[in-house]
Amino acid sequence: MTPQLGKLLVFLGLTVAALGAFIWLGGGSLLSWFGRLPGDIRVERPGFRLYAPIVSMLLVSVLLSVLLWLWRRFG
Repeated sequence: MTPQLGKLLVFLGLTVAALGAFIWLGGGSLLSWFGRLPGDIRVERPGFRLYAPIVSMLLVSVLLSVLLWLWRRFG
């Protein structure tokens, strides 16, 4: 394993932990729209619940793709 990979993993872990703490401590109200976008499938019936956040995950995928492209381009 290279030292660069280790630094990247530590950075990603700290970023995920910071985001989780932000949402847990009440900052999640800023993201209340996430998961309720048009195209996210939600079916609720007695004894059955289905939730498929298709559009939300597409948005996350596009955002991560752009961030990784920027990282490779300028990093």
